[in-house]
Amino acid sequence: MQDGSILKQLVTVVGQDGAVDKDPTPLNFGVYYKNTLVALCHALEDCILATDLPEKAEPLVISAFQQGKWYLQEAERYGAIADQARQVVIMAAADTGFHQHPTSQRENVDLVDLDPDDPVAQEWHLVILSPRYTAMVLCQELSATDYGPQGCPTHDLERKFYGLWTFDPALVQHTVDCAIAHIGRYDTDLQHRLERQRDAILAENPHLSEVASSQVVGIAVNRVLDYLQDCEVQVHDDRTFALPDALSQNLASNELQAFFRMAQLVDLMDPVNPKAAVEVTALLEMMGQLIDLPAWRLKRLQLAGWLHRIAPFQPEALPATTAPACPLVPGAQVLRRMPQLRAVAQIITHQMERWDGQGQPAGLAGDQIPLESRLLGLVSYFQAQVMAMQEKAGEDAMANDRPPAIATAIAACQADQGSRWDPKLVDILTLVAQGLQQGLSLPTLPLTFSLGTGLLNPELDPDLSQLSVKGEGGVM
Repeated sequence: MQDGSILKQLVTVVGQDGAVDKDPTPLNFGVYYKNTLVALCHALEDCILATDLPEKAEPLVISAFQQGKWYLQEAERYGAIADQARQVVIMAAADTGFHQHPTSQRENVDLVDLDPDDPVAQEWHLVILSPRYTAMVLCQELSATDYGPQGCPTHDLERKFYGLWTFDPALVQHTVDCAIAHIGRYDTDLQHRLERQRDAILAENPHLSEVASSQVVGIAVNRVLDYLQDCEVQVHDDRTFALPDALSQNLASNELQAFFRMAQLVDLMDPVNPKAAVEVTALLEMMGQLIDLPAWRLKRLQLAGWLHRIAPFQPEALPATTAPACPLVPGAQVLRRMPQLRAVAQIITHQMERWDGQGQPAGLAGDQIPLESRLLGLVSYFQAQVMAMQEKAGEDAMANDRPPAIATAIAACQADQGSRWDPKLVDILTLVAQGLQQGLSLPTLPLTFSLGTGLLNPELDPDLSQLSVKGEGGVM
């Protein structure tokens, strides 16, 4: 990570472990192939170009293309983006034709010629700030030393970049600030104009850091999946790649990340329960170990805990007559687009079944309900009740010194024991709750770990297709 790069500046502002002000989102870094970044950028750019968004919100778009020739490959597309954006700024080392393309002549398009020794000339950025949503890709190309003994790749699409992508409003805002300040080294007038536009966007939605359009993010996630899956097909069809399996793994790893990004944002937008995924997953880890779940089922349960809030069950969205097999719950369907998550989607689909058979979507009863679904439904309800009790009492977060809220929540679960909840699981949760009341700490399972080795391990889980997620972004 080069000194003076925007990526390094963001790390300096945020800190290596995240935690900007009240924002708990960590900086989850990874290594990405160029074709992965192309797919991600096109998906995020489509949010600007889309005609099916709930309402238009002209964004500020800042890009870094390394060299002008890469921008020229996308210049027509950026002309369409400029039609929808309030301002587009493109940073690159100038090449022949960089300033001559018609898109570059647009009134709301500015080009910044980077000095050859500027570390930003080694970076690849797409930063989108609008009053309704935020998104960014922020990466830096690996150096010859980073590639190791095998040396730099000969195929352009096998080049690798280190960085991150996210929808997190706080991280995007900090990156915009860093980028505008860096642009000021070249053009102070443009810097001041961008500062005014940034301030106008934040004035249009003062709560942008707390609330973003979940519908826009949902559309973005679907487009990310489309582009990544199309790229994977192209990788296997193109015989010129030296490492097709590694490229395919990198793409699949980012499909999984798309869901985690969405899950992060769901929690971020919830002022009452901003740590639902973290705490539910930690509680599920404890429950799964107490009932001695096999390792592959425990890992799958953890995934369901992380992702359970991006696919909530909505009874009004279901038809009046629902087949009792495995109905297609609308929210969970997006997870089924990734074959490795189909079993997780089934867990989430059935989390609102009832032990007495009166639940939905399939009216399953007793042991007909998948064990992981019973666990997820009970634990997520318990955690939400704890948070509701603390909110009512004016407390901020779940902690070991909150026995009244925990006692009230477990009593609510016990009241429905044998009707809504599996009696044996309620008994086990009661033991966990007693431990929490007496000072037992929840296990720490940060989101970076959830993207680490093992959560989708085909050697442990017979239901999973071949995929190994080696850290954020499929780190090689």
